[in-house]
Amino acid sequence: MILVLRALGVGDLAAGVPALRALRAAYPDEELALVAPRWLSPLIDLVGGVDRLVEADGLGHLRWPGPPPELAVNLHGRGPQSHRMLAGVGPRGLLAFANHEAGHEDGPPWRADEHEVDRWCRMLAWYGIPADRGDLALARPVAGGLRAGLSVVHPGAKASQRRWPPERFAAVARTLAGRGHRVVVTGNPGERGIAEEVARRAGLPDDAVLAGQTGLGELATLVAHARLVLSGDTGIGHLATAYATPSVLLFGPVSPAHWGPPPGRPCHEALWVGPRPAGDGTAVHTALAELDVPAVLAAIDRVTRASARAAPPAQPAPSAVLWAEAAL
Repeated sequence: MILVLRALGVGDLAAGVPALRALRAAYPDEELALVAPRWLSPLIDLVGGVDRLVEADGLGHLRWPGPPPELAVNLHGRGPQSHRMLAGVGPRGLLAFANHEAGHEDGPPWRADEHEVDRWCRMLAWYGIPADRGDLALARPVAGGLRAGLSVVHPGAKASQRRWPPERFAAVARTLAGRGHRVVVTGNPGERGIAEEVARRAGLPDDAVLAGQTGLGELATLVAHARLVLSGDTGIGHLATAYATPSVLLFGPVSPAHWGPPPGRPCHEALWVGPRPAGDGTAVHTALAELDVPAVLAAIDRVTRASARAAPPAQPAPSAVLWAEAAL
C-alpha cells in the first residue's frame, strides 16, 4: 500500500498529477491510496491510477482502518503537521521534504521560490522516482448533454485579492459575445451573485449563468470541450491547462511562475504585472487592478491564433456534426 497525502483543492490536485503518475509507475503492483477531500472524487477519477480515496478535508488526525502502509508520501506541504499526520498511521517509510521539527531528516530541502508542479517532481527525484512535469493531461470526459465550444468566463476566486473586478470581466464577455462567442459564466454556489453581475453587465441571457449549477465533473467536462477559458488564479485555470483548452489567466498576488501554466504552451497565457504592494488585504490586489480590458483581449487574441495554428483542420463525421448541432 502506497498512501499519498494531498488534501487540498482543484488546482493543488491538478498540479500534483505528474507526481501521482510517477508514483503509479514506480509501484505498479501496489495499491495507491490518496488522502483528499471526497468532493474531489470526480477529478481524481480523471487523473487515473488511484485505487482508493481516503477522505480528509485538510490536516488533522487520519482515520486509517487498515494495517500500516508500506510507504507514505507527503505531497501536501513542507511539514511538520502533514508529516506527523502520515507518521500517525505508522508507515514503514516516508517520502517527504526534510523537516527537523517533524523528526524527518531525510528528503530534499524545501524551496519557497519554485513552481508547484516542479516542487513535487523534484522531491520524488530525490528518492529516485522520475516524474514528467509535463504529464498534466486529464482523461477527457464525453460531452454528453453539455454544450461544446463555449467560452467560459470564471470571475470568482476563494480570496478577494485574486478577483479581477466584475465590470472588467463583463467588458471582456460583452466583446467576446459580440464576436460570436457563446459565453457562459461559471462559479461555485457562493459565487453566483458575482456571476449574475458579470452576465447582467455583459448583456448575456439568464441561462448563460452556470455558477452553482455544475458539479466538479460537469465543470471539467465543460472546460474539456470549451473554446476558451478566462479566469483568475484558481482551479479552473488548471483544468484548461490539463485539457489544452486555450486560456487566459489573470494573476495577482502570486506569480504565475509558481502556479501558472508551464512555459512553452502558447495556447495558455498568464497575465501578471509583477510584484506590487498588497494593499489592505480586502480589495483586489494591486497587481490585478493594473490589468486592463485591452490587455486581456489582446491576450485572448494571441491564444486564439496559437490554438488555430496548432489544431489540424477538423473533419468531423456527419453524425458528429448532427450531434453538435443538436447539443446547441
